[in-house]
Amino acid sequence: MTSPLNGKTVIVIGGSSGIGAAVAEAAMVRGAHVILAGRRLSSTTDDGVRSEPVDVTDPASLQRLFERVGHFDHLVYTSGPSVRANPLSETDLEQAQDNFNVKLWGALRAIQRALPFLDERGSISLTSGQLGRKLVPGQFIKVGINAATEALGKQLAKELAPRRVNVISPGVIDTPAYAGLAEESRLAMFAKAGNALPVGRVGQAEEVAAGYVLAMENGYMTGAVIDIDGGGLL
Repeated sequence: MTSPLNGKTVIVIGGSSGIGAAVAEAAMVRGAHVILAGRRLSSTTDDGVRSEPVDVTDPASLQRLFERVGHFDHLVYTSGPSVRANPLSETDLEQAQDNFNVKLWGALRAIQRALPFLDERGSISLTSGQLGRKLVPGQFIKVGINAATEALGKQLAKELAPRRVNVISPGVIDTPAYAGLAEESRLAMFAKAGNALPVGRVGQAEEVAAGYVLAMENGYMTGAVIDIDGGGLL
């Protein structure tokens, strides 16, 4: 059966590694024309996937991206900063603002600049995380960003209709986001987190990518928050 993504154009912002790269791969396998966009990328085409540089904190950079691509069908936004857990009393609020600037305001900038180019029956997929609804001491930045992103997704699903807007909420996923940890520490952390989940392990980027594919392919899905967290919110 031919995928609804076959022949469609998908832009993945934040697609240089991890979940974004897995989404790009999954879309390409289904016949989509994929553009990876990120701050550390340059304009290239390799194995059928095109890459473009973009700075999500710069509206002009986003404008140039969409002008270079032209008309497209699906926008996937996975850009997000590395956020350190700290209580409010010990947090540099300017740094916290920078975190919001990338993941929340960056998504809004991207959507605003994308609208003139995004197909009227296209879709937007945003990224939150289980810490939007699972409250953990010291994680107020992630909780705030993710909760706001989920509310934003539902609001925009009504405001931008008939374009569809959904949010994917991953749990603990084995991605390069944890590459800063020593191998032993990383594996120990994954083992501890996985043992606490009903599925008994942490997730893989390819498993989360399936949620973005669902959001793009299912034309009857909008305003949804898709939890892919191994039961972490139970």
